[in-house]
Amino acid sequence: MAICTPKCPLLALSGHSERTRECPLLGVKRTLLRARGAVEKTNPSEPRTAPSPKNELIAWFGFSLAVDKGVKFAAMGLRGAHARQRQRIIAQATPPAWKRKRTRVARVIAFLESLPITKGIYAGRKMRLLPGQRRFIEAIYGRVAADGRRQIRIAIKSEPRGNGKTGLLAGLALCHLLGPECEMRGEIYSAAYNKLQAALIFAEMRAIVEAVPEFECRVNVQRYGKVLEVLEGDGIGSVYESLSADDKRAHGLSPSFWIFDEYAQSPNSDLLDTLRTSMGKRSESLGVIISTQAANDLHPLSQMIDDAALGEDPSVYLQLAAAPIDANIFDERMWFDCNEALGKFLDLNEFRTQAAQAKRLLSFRSKFQNLRLNQRIDAHTQFISDPDWMNCADPVDIQALAGKSCVAGLDLSSTTDMTSLVIYWPQDGAVLPYFWLPAEGLLDRDRKEGGHYRRWRDAGLLETTPGRAISFRAIIHRLAEIQAQFDLQLVGYDRAFIKTFNMQCEEEGVQLPLKEFGQGYVSMSPAVQLLEAAVLDKKIHHGGHPILRWQMSNVAIETDHSGNRKPSKKRAIGHIDGVVALLMAMGVAAQPVPGFDVAALIG
Repeated sequence: MAICTPKCPLLALSGHSERTRECPLLGVKRTLLRARGAVEKTNPSEPRTAPSPKNELIAWFGFSLAVDKGVKFAAMGLRGAHARQRQRIIAQATPPAWKRKRTRVARVIAFLESLPITKGIYAGRKMRLLPGQRRFIEAIYGRVAADGRRQIRIAIKSEPRGNGKTGLLAGLALCHLLGPECEMRGEIYSAAYNKLQAALIFAEMRAIVEAVPEFECRVNVQRYGKVLEVLEGDGIGSVYESLSADDKRAHGLSPSFWIFDEYAQSPNSDLLDTLRTSMGKRSESLGVIISTQAANDLHPLSQMIDDAALGEDPSVYLQLAAAPIDANIFDERMWFDCNEALGKFLDLNEFRTQAAQAKRLLSFRSKFQNLRLNQRIDAHTQFISDPDWMNCADPVDIQALAGKSCVAGLDLSSTTDMTSLVIYWPQDGAVLPYFWLPAEGLLDRDRKEGGHYRRWRDAGLLETTPGRAISFRAIIHRLAEIQAQFDLQLVGYDRAFIKTFNMQCEEEGVQLPLKEFGQGYVSMSPAVQLLEAAVLDKKIHHGGHPILRWQMSNVAIETDHSGNRKPSKKRAIGHIDGVVALLMAMGVAAQPVPGFDVAALIG
């Protein structure tokens, strides 16, 4: 009679006393030793060590493999006395709850709630879905199209940070890798804006796999490549891999399931577009985006959320948890409304501490609003906030401005960059911008920069010059038309590229009232103060021009030891050419020029 360890699953199944540890069903000891040795001797060059808990479990089961929803088992290593009886007992083992549930939604929820929590104050316990997470799962997996397939293909869950998104994403990825939603040779991907963010989902999935013996036995974990591969059982041949926007491996994919984590931080939509366009290779491919909101309405995530909110596409589902933009951000009741984990595993005292900090420090307030309340506001310290800028979006009457004295700022560019001209009427406060780009390559710009250049071109907001490089001659001819239309007194310019520009002006016979304007602290700091004051006092109006609005949100300000400020193109998160041109226009307008009422400018 063989002697069992207290861990022996056959001991429990056979009803024998753990105290005696006598199991007649195990048969000859050498069968067990042979199975254990085959497991342990994976690398002959390594010294033999004591069996791990995982290998001990494999040895006791004799390489038994769960198939067919956990009811039938193929016992590869069962030999010797009582082999058939042992197989029968194993085959009668109770399958996990997520294999016994009848509905698709119930199986997914049961699978998620069978997973262990691997970190935090509830580490070691089983996952329990929050009400909002449960509704999210029910909407995705419960809606069925007329052809019987899942209706939802893209799901967007936008919520503040700290509400358990990492655990939920990892659980869903495992659900499609080896759980109730798996398929043979499935492809599961988690994407993020950089490698560090992308690695978070992999780390959580690895921790769960290593904590569940059934998963650990069947999954090959490749830590360096951030890859999980299913070797046996449900989902055999399926692979999980993490992707980031800064690698080039995304083409040629055939995803059965993908997730994009913190899409609001992604600089463009290239990786997301690749994932979405590759979904047609599977019958029920599903994509999930979970992120806090982006900084403004122009980000691709904001446009996806706004479009999904219309409810016109039944294949897209949106769950948005955010505080209203006009809400009192220090009202605790509102905190709970958009943070369902608050008071559970999201610490309320820490939340109050951060709120108090946001009340004292304006530099931290925007981060609190975006990351903790999921408001659509830039988490970075801005030169001029979008709400303040759009408070000055009154329309510009171009016909009424004809004949009135004005100045302009001209920010020239290199061969493929944007050139900007901004006209400013100090007496009226009107701002009229112009933008130029090469005609060729707008599609690539849209993909790389996450912009909307083609749409702006079609709307007449962006002018293009022929070819792949910016044409100063085309811009000079356009400037001559603008000069004939308005009473253009001065045009401030940066010295960069001005020699080539002047030579071509002479060749074309166009004379412009050019005036050099420095780009250092001495010249720019007064202009920064003028623009800031004019916006806060609503003494300018710009008509809400989309390109100028976008560029204003990109501005980063540098400050020297004396407190002087200037815009920094190096630190900016995108183009700021139009803002620089506006600053130059306001800067030259502040200099004494006949016909200008400077007092009207500075108030």
